[in-house]
Parts: sequence; C-alpha cells; structure tokens
Amino acid sequence: MSTFNGSAGAWIDPRGAFETTVTRNDGLIVRGPLGTAPAPAGAPYVVPALPVEVHCHGIGDVDFSNFDEIDLYAVDKAAAAEGLLCIPTLYLRQERLDGFVEFMKGFAALKADGQLPFVPAIALEGPLVASFGGTPASSVWAPSKEEWDKLASCGPLGLVYIMLSPDALQSSSYLAAQFTPDHPSLEWIVNRLVEHGIRPALGHFAKEDPQLGADCVEQVLSVAEAADCPHGGVRVVTDHLFNEMPLLIKHAFRTSKARATRDALLASYDLPSWNLADLHEQVGPVPAAIMRAAHQGRIAACLNFDGEHVDFAIAKRAIEIVGPQNMMLMTDRSDTARLAGQDLHMEPGSNLWYQDKGVVAAGTQPIDQQIANVRGLGIPETDIWNLVAFTAYRTFFPELDLAAEQHRKGCYVDAERQRFALI
Repeated sequence: MSTFNGSAGAWIDPRGAFETTVTRNDGLIVRGPLGTAPAPAGAPYVVPALPVEVHCHGIGDVDFSNFDEIDLYAVDKAAAAEGLLCIPTLYLRQERLDGFVEFMKGFAALKADGQLPFVPAIALEGPLVASFGGTPASSVWAPSKEEWDKLASCGPLGLVYIMLSPDALQSSSYLAAQFTPDHPSLEWIVNRLVEHGIRPALGHFAKEDPQLGADCVEQVLSVAEAADCPHGGVRVVTDHLFNEMPLLIKHAFRTSKARATRDALLASYDLPSWNLADLHEQVGPVPAAIMRAAHQGRIAACLNFDGEHVDFAIAKRAIEIVGPQNMMLMTDRSDTARLAGQDLHMEPGSNLWYQDKGVVAAGTQPIDQQIANVRGLGIPETDIWNLVAFTAYRTFFPELDLAAEQHRKGCYVDAERQRFALI
C-alpha cells in the first residue's frame, strides 16, 4: 500500500483517463496538460472528486432519522474521516414539518458560514409513498398544498431531493384513503418542487398496476422538464432501481434457499439479451421506463451495489444498458442498529438491516466496500468514478468544474486500488 507522495502521472475525470502530471501544492491538487494517450491500465491515478453518499441513513454513530438529534458537525467529521461527501437522507413525520423547516434554516446558515464542507446537502425519503416497504410508516403521509409549500421552501436551504412515488395519488397507493379533492395533483407537486430546486426522486411504487406506474414516471419527467428550474444538473433522480417496484424478475437472492436457484433463474433471464427496446417485457414496465429515461440522460438512477439489494449480475447488466454516466451508486447504509425509533437486526447470512417484521430497512456496507464490489465485476475505473462521484456531481452540484486544472478535494488511487482522500 502506498500513499500520495505529492505527484502522480495519471488523472481520471468525466472525460476519461489521461496521462498528465499531478502535484499537490499548498493544499491544492494541480494537474498539468492532459496527454493524448490514455493512462495505462492499472496505473495509480488522481481523481478530482470525492465519492458521494447520495442516499444514506446513518454514518458513524449518527442516526439521520431524527433530525432534532442530528449532530451535523459529527456527520461532517465522520464523512471527512471516510473521505467522502454525505447527503443525509431523513424521514419526516407530519407533525414535525415546521421543525424540519427550522432545521433546514440552521443547515443553510452553517453552509453560508463555510461550515460542513463534507455535508453538501440534505434529502428526504417520503412522505408521499405508495408502498412504504422499509420506510417507517409514521413518516408516510400525504402533504397538503400548504405543507408542500413548506417543503419546497427548503430547496434554497439545501434540500436537494425528495423521494416520492409517482403513483402515490392512484387508487392502488397505500395513501389512497388520505386523499381528498383538495389535495394537489402530481403535476402541481412536481412543478412546485422543481421550481424551488428540489429534484423528485422516484421510488416505492405500488405493485398492482405496473403500466400505470410507468406512465406516472413519464408524467413526472414531462412536468419536471417543462418547469422553471433554478439549478442545473439533472431534474429527476430515483430511489434504488429494482427495489420497491413491480418486476418481472427476481432481482435479489438473500437466503440460502433463494441462492440455490439463483444460477438457473439468471440463465432463464438471458441477461445478455436485455435491450432498451424490449426492457418492458424483460424486467417490467416501471424499471424499463426508468432505465430508458436514464439512458437518455433524463434521470440519474440510483443503484445499490452491496449484492443483496440487487444481485450483482443484474446490477452489472443495468450499468451496461443505462450507461455509468447516468447512474449513481447508493449504499442505503445505516451504521447503527436503530432507525426512526425501530430496533434493527441482521438475518443469518445477510449484511442487511431488517425490521422486526422481516422487511429490509437499510444496508450496512460502506461506500468503499461497494466500490470494491463494482471493481470486482470488472467495471473500468473511469466507469466506477461515474457511478460513485461524477454523475452525482453533475446531478446535484453542476457548478463544480471537474475539468478544471486546480481542485481542493480529490482522491489518489494506488496500483493496489486503495483509495486515499486528498482533502
């Protein structure tokens, strides 16, 4: 193992891998002119970005589910120790909405004062959820127009996305009984969010009518693309692809019984034959709609690479179809065995956190383990950095120029593929 000694000869940014000189002067990472030949495979390199935890429920000993108790300085310190940027993903109960707005005001004040350099933004999972799965039921509710306005006001304060179910307003939704004629339409909600700089993150679909769910995906995209938008980047993102949505395939094999049939099932799916034109028949209308839109650059799609949320073979094929420049690695991790007031546990042979009813609540693998998992699939280094950083930077922080010659944060990856943060 080696650490960065102040100079290197290779560089990776969104354009590819290049031979160049890279030095570190007075805390700045400085690259020279890019060579015309690509950097040699296996060579150590510097990358002008940190991995981004785009969907994370807890890091270190901090549980993000209760914002009143979040020590943002402790989150920042834990993220710095791992050499990453962390977007805490919170849950929100209806009666705590006003408190959340105040929390976001405090977050914005800290950011304006130059604090929390490793916590660039905040995200919400829910509350508009059609099928809550591992999401705490107490944080699933149908906001009124006034409540959506309060949520939208948090966009300029640093709330970068809200996970919502596009089909949450349909009769198949868990929330269907809560809606009245006074509740806002999906078009109104999406428009209001995007106008305030908040990206809808699509996920947690109902299972009863897959084509309806796919149609709702397209509706969200059309509305978001037509809305006035104060930020650059991608306007729509997703929650974890393949999880919590209707599928025509078995996407994960988490028990010994399931793993016994894995190879035969995957062979029957004929993964190499999957293609954009036929995806609706191969994986189902909802994941097909998401993957097609992501391939077009209309969606930045999140995908978990712990091997248990989604089987590695399926995850790898998704990258090949969609393109790594349109996908973001998400860990869905919690480092503590408690989430939103619920005690969590592990099942034999699994690294996931489960609720007491046997529902998956979160992952446990840190981002560097998931990077190693992706590398183990034979994914090239340039594609890995699209998945773990570049797509997230382009989506959430488009003002950052990764092609610039000088940077304050980055990583050195040695020949053994150990990562060292340069911060």
